[in-house]
Amino acid sequence: MSTLKPFSKIPELNSANVLLVENEEQFQKKLADVIVNAEKDVSVGVRLARRLPLPVENEETRPCIDLVVFIINLSFERSFQSVELSLKYVDPGFFLGKVCFLVTGARCWSVSSDRLQSVRKLATSLRCPLLYAEDQTVEGVNTAAARLLRVLKVTAGLTPWATGLSLSTLTRCTLSSDLEGDFD
Repeated sequence: MSTLKPFSKIPELNSANVLLVENEEQFQKKLADVIVNAEKDVSVGVRLARRLPLPVENEETRPCIDLVVFIINLSFERSFQSVELSLKYVDPGFFLGKVCFLVTGARCWSVSSDRLQSVRKLATSLRCPLLYAEDQTVEGVNTAAARLLRVLKVTAGLTPWATGLSLSTLTRCTLSSDLEGDFD
């Protein structure tokens, strides 16, 4: 098992590849279908994984990954735990604008605020964008796909005058000053 590295492959012209990592795979497949069918100007490849590390046997045929999206369903505690374990297999270079977190289930009344707070702390500590998505409606899936496509185009270098690092700086998750003291 190997660590996922951001610059281990040469990118292809007018193409972008995203890796969606979700333990439950419920939202992941719907989102992948919409992402692939939504973009006409650029060749978009979507790779799916339940967790990291990725298998070594396919490493030579795997394309350059431009964006890693960790999908966290707040309804399942195991979802957050799986992401935490997977983060060990991501090279620190990916956290320079090529990783984001996508949270689903935030509106569910049974989800404790502690889970959401844990996700926010994780995104803040890694300086990564934190996006929220509604996974129960077609409109919610379409909106999440559109947001991820915009981020993917930037991280793949297909948007003039923008880089993944600048996007990450503008969209990263921040916590209020009373919560930031918990990191010290």
